[in-house]
Amino acid sequence: MATLPSTTWRTLTAGAGERELPKGLDAAWDAAAGRARRLTTRTSRFLRRAQKVLAWERHFANISDARLRDAAAELRDVFRRGRDTRADLERAFAVVREVAFRKIGERPFPVQVAGALALHARCVAEMATGEGKTLVATMPATVAGWRGRGCHVVTVNDYLAQRDAEWMAPVYRFCGLRVAHVDSEMEAPARRDAYAADITYLTNKEVTADFLRDRLALGRLRSLPQVLLERIDRGRASGADRLVQRGLEYAIVDEADSVLIDEAVTPLIISGQAPNPEQAKAFSEAAALAEQLEPRRDFRTNDRYREVELTPAGRRRLDALTDGRGGIWAGARRAEELVVQSLTAGVYYRRDKHYVVQDDKVVIVDEFTGRLMPDREWRDGLHQHVQAKEGLEVEPPKDTYARVSFQRFFRLYRHLAGMTGTAAEARREFWQIYHLPVVVIPTNRPCIRRVAPDRVFASAEAKWQSVVERISALHAEGRPVLIGTRSVGASEHLSELLTARELDHQVLNAVRHAEEAQIVASAGMRGRITVATNMAGRGTNIRLACGVEEIGGLVVIATERHEAGRIDRQLFGRCARQGQPGSVEAVVALDDELVRRHAPRLSGSLRTRYGGTDREVSSALTRRVFSVAQRRAERLALRQRKGVLRTDDWLDEYLGFAGREG
Repeated sequence: MATLPSTTWRTLTAGAGERELPKGLDAAWDAAAGRARRLTTRTSRFLRRAQKVLAWERHFANISDARLRDAAAELRDVFRRGRDTRADLERAFAVVREVAFRKIGERPFPVQVAGALALHARCVAEMATGEGKTLVATMPATVAGWRGRGCHVVTVNDYLAQRDAEWMAPVYRFCGLRVAHVDSEMEAPARRDAYAADITYLTNKEVTADFLRDRLALGRLRSLPQVLLERIDRGRASGADRLVQRGLEYAIVDEADSVLIDEAVTPLIISGQAPNPEQAKAFSEAAALAEQLEPRRDFRTNDRYREVELTPAGRRRLDALTDGRGGIWAGARRAEELVVQSLTAGVYYRRDKHYVVQDDKVVIVDEFTGRLMPDREWRDGLHQHVQAKEGLEVEPPKDTYARVSFQRFFRLYRHLAGMTGTAAEARREFWQIYHLPVVVIPTNRPCIRRVAPDRVFASAEAKWQSVVERISALHAEGRPVLIGTRSVGASEHLSELLTARELDHQVLNAVRHAEEAQIVASAGMRGRITVATNMAGRGTNIRLACGVEEIGGLVVIATERHEAGRIDRQLFGRCARQGQPGSVEAVVALDDELVRRHAPRLSGSLRTRYGGTDREVSSALTRRVFSVAQRRAERLALRQRKGVLRTDDWLDEYLGFAGREG
């Protein structure tokens, strides 16, 4: 490598999670600092500054392309030297705004400029679905590119990374910048070249995996002096010459709530094969043993925490079943761990909800997007226990060479910002974990979405019948309907009910993901019925067909409330975009997983009261149980994410690749 910027060494060797989560009085002080920071990042401030950017429009609109290119080159020199002012930033955004109009035919609206200013100020900009966040990112990304240290625009899949990079490339090239993208098929030389570009579009998975591979390449090297000595001693054979990244300077994270919150504790792991036939056999044996244990008598379950615990009777039963087996079963503690994990896989990991089976392989379904994740496995043997439960060939767990959670990784960037359609609910967490204030940007046109009160039923059967009746009525009116489900199984069940009623429809779930973009894009056609798991198709616009606006627009129906209110808002945000009409409604049941898991007593008493009726049982109380369960679920998820972050910090300090750079 020609150069090794200091940021490379800060991120690769200084140890992740440099700022530990505060406790006690420090936590109170940090919260107060967050409130003070919000005062300086109010929406009104960014909207006022956006007007200053727009004031340049008349000037730049009347100059030639050559003079506009010269203005961009002049600003690039200013930002490269680091002597820029607020006035320079406003002029720079005005230049990019004019370039975007000339090269791709889109001139950012005032609210888009305000969102761009929020990103430059290291905030999370909440902008409603359909407000043009891809275009918003070009303004701060261009300025970051001009500074010469690279800018990563992080998206949720390879398709969006390539699409956005190619779409916005004319803007960047006019401004004297090189843009590239990274995808999963690239080899190391191509990756190195892409990271050397001024602006690089890529996914959270790819940037994190490349970070881990770079750390492995460094091996025992812990500081810049060490790598220089290594290069002198061994020529170009040092690990530093195999690095593909040039440091983590600036990142703009699209769908920030998904990447930084929902997937925060998901570890990215670099692993290798570790053949162990005896261990693989033990997983199958554990599945057979688990089938012989009786619930309540031999083991208890905790639905809220998804935990299984053996009772004293269960331990005695297990001792009897493993007596004389020898080998891995000779130790009572290890035997209990294996069987408890097998029970957990059987009780809490359900086919067509948490995973699907394709080509005799267990493929995880992303809980938040509904997409398949064929390259991921559950940790600590859980994946193997699920394979054994399904009667598939059990593959031994792989050896872990390096791992990092996404929340730990993104805290390494020197400058971090994000944009999403749903962030307000996670305002405190964005500050506590990342020190990112949330700024809510208004829509360009007033939102006229109609939100109906939740309709509550006593049982799932009654709920589904009501959903089908509602779909049938809307279809008769010609209105397009998008129905959101939480699992593949639920989407297939609804599909069967619609087929029985001879209602033509499209199904989009983890099994039918190949047609994702096409199905979602056509969901606004007159009379179209689309069934989708969670937020499948996120990032694809739904355009209303001619005449649909006049009859009320798209209707979105949620068939369950999610464990995070943000996910509900993401689904509802698919309609009534950019001033178009639309309506949303939720149809739920008192035996939905959310309330059974997080409000078991209250929902149980309500099921007892209304269990014999198929009628709608909507009331303030029945609706409240879902709000209570959702708040509890969100608090639990936050505690779990903080726990993982503290564990990451501990692992980095005591078991990391290297100590902190002195």
